[in-house]
Amino acid sequence: MTTVDRLRFVIDTNVVFEGLTKQGSASGLLIDSWLANLFQPFATNALAYEYADVLTRKLSPHRLQKIFPVLQSLLAATDFVPVYYTWRPIANDSGDDHIVDCAMNTNASVVTWNLRDFRTAQAQLGLSLLTPVQAVQRLAER
Repeated sequence: MTTVDRLRFVIDTNVVFEGLTKQGSASGLLIDSWLANLFQPFATNALAYEYADVLTRKLSPHRLQKIFPVLQSLLAATDFVPVYYTWRPIANDSGDDHIVDCAMNTNASVVTWNLRDFRTAQAQLGLSLLTPVQAVQRLAER
């Protein structure tokens, strides 16, 4: 599969957190797919910092020490995107505007459990939204 053929995803923090902390979930399968280089992940510096911040705040130091190297591997396999154009404010939760910007600047789908926060961007901008289950199904179809 060439780079052109690969699915393009921006993974929301809620999916990363669940994927790194719960086994057997669609989010976990997506994390495994990310590590196996089965799709093209995109992020901004702000999103990478958000991943680290949420894990740091929500996990014990011992658990964070075990999970943080996996996060580093995920980020090493990620294309970091400079945001040249922004569509703010567009997300129902203004804290998600940077995810919309990343996805729109890379023509990628946002993978999230919080679809409702991105509905306005989907309707007005044509933002592609997927749940982790839908993303895994798309990967399985390839």
